[in-house]
Amino acid sequence: MKCAIIGHGKMGREIERILIERGHSVELIIDEANVEELTSENIKRVNVAFEFTTPDTAPNNLRKVLEAGGRVVCGTTGWLQRLGEMESLAEQKGGALFYASNFSIGVNMMFRLNRRMAELMNPYKQYDVRIEETHHIWKKDAPSGTAITLAEGIIEKLDRKSSWVNSTPTAPEELEIESFREGMVPGIHTITYTSPDDFIELKHSITNRRALAMGAVLAGEYLADKQGVHTMDNLL
Repeated sequence: MKCAIIGHGKMGREIERILIERGHSVELIIDEANVEELTSENIKRVNVAFEFTTPDTAPNNLRKVLEAGGRVVCGTTGWLQRLGEMESLAEQKGGALFYASNFSIGVNMMFRLNRRMAELMNPYKQYDVRIEETHHIWKKDAPSGTAITLAEGIIEKLDRKSSWVNSTPTAPEELEIESFREGMVPGIHTITYTSPDDFIELKHSITNRRALAMGAVLAGEYLADKQGVHTMDNLL
């Protein structure tokens, strides 16, 4: 598989290492110093591009790849107000988009457990639910995309209203989420159901970025011969 990496930060470098370990080639690396090289001609030289940049730059990067009919795996969060636009572009141009708020296999299992937990807890109105997420100090969006996905899963299955801590237009407004930015933490997400008598806690902690990068590479391998819009549900 011939690959492009858009965003050569910590995640981009980890993805590069895993791609090489698994026998793939990295034909193009795009970073701040050479953004002009993200051209249609270069995109057509690769099977899959991996986009891990910032919320401000991701939509433009995705547009360039998709307009060229390319395939792209995107793990940048904080730009979801334009996700529908990019999905339509992938369909129109015959390219492929694979977006996930979190590529960790463990986190995606937590998404499923989260929805099932909400179903089980729905009859028990004495329990209030909240989400807490902690990431490293360089993460720009808060709450995290993973926390928003968890909140959406709960709201879908649980008939509850709670207070809202972080006033964020891209996040569900019916559920309490607390965001913390500390040190070098790759990512911790906790869902807590609390009653006057006890509490239930569902928690996932990432210990290193490799868990995320490996999931992204698996997504790229899956996407290499696909068209259209795909998610971790398709991969798993």
